[in-house]
Amino acid sequence: MEYRLDYVITSAEKDDDGYFTVRWSPLYKADKYEIHKIVPAVGGVAELYYRDEKGKLFLFRCARSWYGGLRAIIRESTDFELEKDEKLRAIVEKHKDRLYYRYSCCDIKDDLDDVLFFLYETYAPGKHEVPHSGRYNRIFLKEIDSEDKGDFKG
Repeated sequence: MEYRLDYVITSAEKDDDGYFTVRWSPLYKADKYEIHKIVPAVGGVAELYYRDEKGKLFLFRCARSWYGGLRAIIRESTDFELEKDEKLRAIVEKHKDRLYYRYSCCDIKDDLDDVLFFLYETYAPGKHEVPHSGRYNRIFLKEIDSEDKGDFKG
């Protein structure tokens, strides 16, 4: 197995604020066999995308994985036979040959909560009730794609 643990979430604290860096994996095309070979079975955050007929990428799910691991959540979220949410299952079935994912590993549950809170509030403010850890007054996030250096957002 060739699991990559280079893609990790790190954190720092200053003046009661939390600073997180999310180092994303490259964007991979979803294939159940490749997911098993590439994605580690550890906690983390995953983003799932589909590519429309014109080639544009759309984020359709951002998920935190703790107990089951990233491999399980990505595998389940990219297979319409395994996806439990009816709305997401319809998206996955419609775009089954054009699904992509990226991930970042983390073994600290409070950090995962804070990162997911930030991502949801950035992508869809007020639409989801995703609690943060309560440790910080403010949360800042820097995302580093596998090809760039990233900047703090917050």
